[in-house]
Amino acid sequence: MARLLMPKGTAVWLVDNTTMSFLQVAEFCGLHELEVQAIADDEVAIGIVGQDPITGGQLTREEIERCERDPAGRLELAKSDIPQPVVRPKGPRYTPVSKRADKPDAIAWLLRNQPDLTDAQIGRLIGTTKPTITAVRDRTHWNSSNLTPRSPVEVGLCTHQELRAVVVKAAEKAAKNRPAGQPPESPAPLEAPVADTPVDNSPAEESAQEASMQESLLGDGAPIEKPPEPTVEDLWPSATPNSDAS
Repeated sequence: MARLLMPKGTAVWLVDNTTMSFLQVAEFCGLHELEVQAIADDEVAIGIVGQDPITGGQLTREEIERCERDPAGRLELAKSDIPQPVVRPKGPRYTPVSKRADKPDAIAWLLRNQPDLTDAQIGRLIGTTKPTITAVRDRTHWNSSNLTPRSPVEVGLCTHQELRAVVVKAAEKAAKNRPAGQPPESPAPLEAPVADTPVDNSPAEESAQEASMQESLLGDGAPIEKPPEPTVEDLWPSATPNSDAS
């Protein structure tokens, strides 16, 4: 739909050069009636130069005269004869020749890290074809042995915002297609780690551990037999008395 160019400048010209009401000018220019009245009283838009809508091809003299005769009339934009630019349909993204060799690496990265993306989304994102995507997925690509998965943002095939938008859209679509009773996939809960017994290298702790080990080896409360203490005779046996009789 065509829109009025420079509405305030047009309003200044219409106030100065026509006898239309403030309401008619305001509705045509997309302004408030009080704002148009302030323009007429030189309270606002003082430095704005009036723009002639007739010269600009937005109004005709007959249209202005019609609304001057009919206070209830509403101005309508003139139909422009200028041809509108042809909207180019969305197609594959253009990729510079220097970056086309990086597409298989980007495809491998997307297939590995973003499994929710469809082939069509991958193709639109980095400007590739479905046969190429299928060849990379099936490892039938002519250079599959040398492919290194790399992010398309890293190799310059798309921006981070574009990648994020496609990933979010794919995730929302996957959530809609999920059965009603099936909960969303979530990572498996981690098992609580078994607390390891802290190792205390203090002498008191080592003595207690040795005592418990000895008890386990000797059995249920078996008393430990101590060897008999040696006597003086065992240590120094009495020598045969020498006869001192002479």
